[in-house]
Amino acid sequence: MASSQPNTVVLDFALAVLDATGTDRAIAVASSGGTHRTLRLAAEHPDRVAGVVFVGPRTAFGEPPDHEVMLAMGSGDFDRFLEVFMAAAFTEPHSTKAIEDGVGWGQGTDLDMLVTALLADNIEEADRRDLCARITCPALVVQGTGDHLTPQSHGRMLAEAIGDNASLVIVEGGGHRTDVRDPVRFSLLLRDFAGRLQPAPRPPVRRWPRAAARNRRALMLSSPIGLGHAQRDLTIVRALRAKRPDLEVEWLAQDPVTRVLEAEGETVHPASRWLVSESAHFEGEAAEHDLHCFQAWRRINEIMVVNFMVLHDLLAEGRHSPVIGDEAWEADHHLHENPELKQAAFVWLTDFVGWLPMPDGGEREAALAADYNAEMIEHVARFPAVPDRAVFVGEPDDVVPDPFGPGLPGIREWTEAHYDFAGYVIGFDPAPLGPPEVMRAELG
Repeated sequence: MASSQPNTVVLDFALAVLDATGTDRAIAVASSGGTHRTLRLAAEHPDRVAGVVFVGPRTAFGEPPDHEVMLAMGSGDFDRFLEVFMAAAFTEPHSTKAIEDGVGWGQGTDLDMLVTALLADNIEEADRRDLCARITCPALVVQGTGDHLTPQSHGRMLAEAIGDNASLVIVEGGGHRTDVRDPVRFSLLLRDFAGRLQPAPRPPVRRWPRAAARNRRALMLSSPIGLGHAQRDLTIVRALRAKRPDLEVEWLAQDPVTRVLEAEGETVHPASRWLVSESAHFEGEAAEHDLHCFQAWRRINEIMVVNFMVLHDLLAEGRHSPVIGDEAWEADHHLHENPELKQAAFVWLTDFVGWLPMPDGGEREAALAADYNAEMIEHVARFPAVPDRAVFVGEPDDVVPDPFGPGLPGIREWTEAHYDFAGYVIGFDPAPLGPPEVMRAELG
């Protein structure tokens, strides 16, 4: 039988965290089963909660969750339950990484502990409605239409129960955890919500240059994964300046690229200090001389979100166009995921397209690589205008002819259809080095 006693341990812990960090008031963000605890925190401690945000709230208002999930829980097979649960939580296409992470998180507990927590958190409907009525701070409810765990009615009825203080955002096609699968959009929603609670002070003087009075200013994004990008990007920028002497170029870049740029007298934009190091991530993934590039790439997703948000905020100033991204994967991916956020002309450069699985990765890696490739192909097909120009740095023969995956086009064929080819940009004149055969004989 479900317990009607509140789970006060979590509330005590939340208050202890606020005290330990010297935080008088905070915005509380809850997802799924955290709804009731957060309702109680906001209702019973209004002096400590400035606002509440609910993502895929589980309130038990309305219809029950997906019956497949309940059957899996009842089977007693915890691993099977986690797989079914996470598949129901992340119903959006190409959610393999989110499902994989969710299963990993779930394996930090067991079925008995999960059931105990659910029972401790369960409260009667009258108590739920009473808590909602006592919420005096602003509330934001974010609900996906494709949520198989907490149907759309849960979010709508929670917002209605809280009343005029609540606003509801429906994410069309979104699943249970839109904060995970649409992190850029959720970050903007959360920031807008927080900004309404405590607006930033306006500066006494604001400047807005008319379009005709603005300098030509490009923003160069140079990948820190290998200094070859820095050398070729410097070559590209020099060629641009030769054609457009009035062009100003600023760089959004990370160490060690920034050291190269500073030595060359280039202007590194101050916002670069907010970027999270991609080089450190790949160094952490490497073991001696071994790096599983594909898996390392899958695990860089959180860094990419942070770095895209830095770019987004910088472009919002309206001072840069075009943006030239040399393997700036965060820009390419998240602009295709959020095409309405494009704020400047965008030129995309790369010297590889698509993923191929390693033989020892087995069927699992083959399926994951094909899924990542399919997502990229769908992005370009749906929003071809996201890059104003897509340039492959190299020649068509440099692109492998293999297919992207079962039922997908050939990589070279697709790349030729969607990219211009620039030839090689190597950053120096190789003629003095002599023919390759001479160098091989000399160097071995």
